[in-house]
Amino acid sequence: MHVALWVAQILLAAAFGLSGFAKMTAPIEQLSTMLAWVTAVPEWLVRFIGVAEVAGALGLILPAATRLQPGLTPLAALGLTTIMVLALLFHLSRGEVQALGINVILGVLAAFVFWGRTRRMPISPRSTS
Repeated sequence: MHVALWVAQILLAAAFGLSGFAKMTAPIEQLSTMLAWVTAVPEWLVRFIGVAEVAGALGLILPAATRLQPGLTPLAALGLTTIMVLALLFHLSRGEVQALGINVILGVLAAFVFWGRTRRMPISPRSTS
């Protein structure tokens, strides 16, 4: 279970880190060739989503790997789950059925990490001695 959780955390961090970085830095015109929805919302929202995704990606890995504030890892997973639920609802409202699969997969993986790191295999904080 520990290995499965780490694999999920790494995969999610890679997916959200890359996607979020692109949303933070790429020109909207360039993003719109890959993500049609970015022209339907304000630019600040696209950038905010990117920052939230990068923060979530870092939160999945750094607190758990360093064992400093490891309780932040399940919170990051919960935040990313929330982003995926909101993305799913947004894409449904626009009739973008083709986008739902990735939202469901990433959302379920993030929910798995949240469950696993809160209930099944929480990571203990580093001892201070």
